[in-house]
Amino acid sequence: MKKSVYILFILIFTNLSIYANNLRIELKELSTNLNNYKILDARSIDNFNESHIKKAQSFPSNLTFQDLSIDGKITEPKRIQKIIRERGIDINDKIVIYDDGTFFDASRVFWTLEVYGFKNLKLLNGGFDYWDTLGFQTSTKLQKVLKSNYIISLNNKRLATKFSTQLATRNKSNIIIDARKNDSYIGKKSVAKRFGHIPKAINIPAVNNIKTDLFKSSLKDIDELKDIYKNINKDNKVIIYCAVGKIATANYFALRELGYDVANYDSSWKEWGNDINLPIVNLSKKD
Repeated sequence: MKKSVYILFILIFTNLSIYANNLRIELKELSTNLNNYKILDARSIDNFNESHIKKAQSFPSNLTFQDLSIDGKITEPKRIQKIIRERGIDINDKIVIYDDGTFFDASRVFWTLEVYGFKNLKLLNGGFDYWDTLGFQTSTKLQKVLKSNYIISLNNKRLATKFSTQLATRNKSNIIIDARKNDSYIGKKSVAKRFGHIPKAINIPAVNNIKTDLFKSSLKDIDELKDIYKNINKDNKVIIYCAVGKIATANYFALRELGYDVANYDSSWKEWGNDINLPIVNLSKKD
């Protein structure tokens, strides 16, 4: 009996450890395991050229948008396949993604790659600025890479559309989260012609997932994230959105770490708010 209890304790402890560290990697761990990962820099190409983590490839987050002047729609399959191949990454590679530490660029790339079939992904917790501050290896050299043979694989579970979000507003088993700041949620600001939020959406701003201090910005610890989403039932499908499907990917990443079934609505409010045929809630009209 004692042996069984001991084994059960070990299994639970091990599972919790894996669960808590499944999708993020700390700076020190990456610094001692650079050769074990393909590394993607989600910052702008100018920042990358100035300095980047040794062995990294440039993968600016703007490459994940089909046409940002219209909405946040994800880059279409044929184009993203070319982008991925040119960086020499393939579906089974172990990949680490980072940005300057603000998290939103890296999480957008993370989400995009999950949509397109990648499973061995981690985000660097802390980002390049803190990496550089601590004196870990950086470089200005461009890595020579062989093009990969990556073939598009679409994971529809991770991508919400206008249609699936419409269905979610009527489905009791679906939860919708608005990741914008509260003034946008209640209808005081908008990137679209209309102001307000999608019916049934609850407001959990993306910044709630991030903690900052004088030296770095990083994702909150697992226990802190659990507290943020404690009222979200894990039996429900979650759809998140923001202005253009970028900052909401911080919520997406947090929910993925916590084990939720979550999808990001890529076109987000910029599409929904400009479509007069779709319902909205505007709390500011009650002021």
